[in-house]
Amino acid sequence: MLPRIRTSVVAALCCTVLGAGVAGCDGESLENWDPLAPATRTAAAPISGTTKIDVAGRSVNVSCSGDPEKGGPVVVLLAGAGDGLDKLAAFQKTLSTHNRVCSYDRLGEGASDKPDGPQSFSSTGKILTGVLDRVAGDGPVVLAGHSLGGLIAARYAPGHQDRVKGLVLMDATPSTMLHDISTAIPESATGPAAELRAQNLAVFKGENPEKLVVADGKVRSAGDIPVEVVQHGTPYLAAVPTYGPRLERAWAAGQRKWLALSSDSTLSTAAESGHYIYVDQPDVAVKAIERVTARAARRAQDE
Repeated sequence: MLPRIRTSVVAALCCTVLGAGVAGCDGESLENWDPLAPATRTAAAPISGTTKIDVAGRSVNVSCSGDPEKGGPVVVLLAGAGDGLDKLAAFQKTLSTHNRVCSYDRLGEGASDKPDGPQSFSSTGKILTGVLDRVAGDGPVVLAGHSLGGLIAARYAPGHQDRVKGLVLMDATPSTMLHDISTAIPESATGPAAELRAQNLAVFKGENPEKLVVADGKVRSAGDIPVEVVQHGTPYLAAVPTYGPRLERAWAAGQRKWLALSSDSTLSTAAESGHYIYVDQPDVAVKAIERVTARAARRAQDE
């Protein structure tokens, strides 16, 4: 029982917790890079399949599928911590039947370059902007993020309402995860729960492949864009001895907080899914993304 808690629950929670405050790399080239400069919007042939692109001197692995001539928003998938675009491949293929869909490996994940040093929300946002410039140009996008990817999408959208026209958060890491886990599992805890607490606090300090330094933050508004928040229905966090119910309650509260992202937001539950909603119940995730994409497309036509 205890080894399974260390390998599955700890891994899942580390994956989700990472979302509390992420970013790209803070090297000089990134700090001086202007994502709005004309050179970043140079037209290029649509990406088909998986390829490497240059973003501020860094190699970023990107995958796109679906008909680029369909029009409408480009759906950009953001994986959770520890996952690359390969984890999203089957889901992307299904979703691309009716949509143009892209995904990418963040620095430190998959086949993208490793970060030079600690990352922040600001620098990860710059990498994401570079990816969007390449896969969507000046066109609208819908960001669909799982776990940490959901938190990144939610942090990015309020400052980029000119291009982000919809959001789908699939069991996204709560905006106050550092506080939540520190409160749910007290410093006095022992055994597996204490180990889980220590591991996640280390993750917050940047001890992870992406070198992400995690910080809590308020949920900012992205206006009235369509937002769907989908939470897990199978209480996998309950496996943590003693403190599992507290963690589940904190997680559920965190999902409700994401509704403040927009005046047009909804919360639903994937009843038969654990943390990986797009794996356990892909139909639920696909329908949520297609609803948001269709609404975003209609709004774009009316503007």
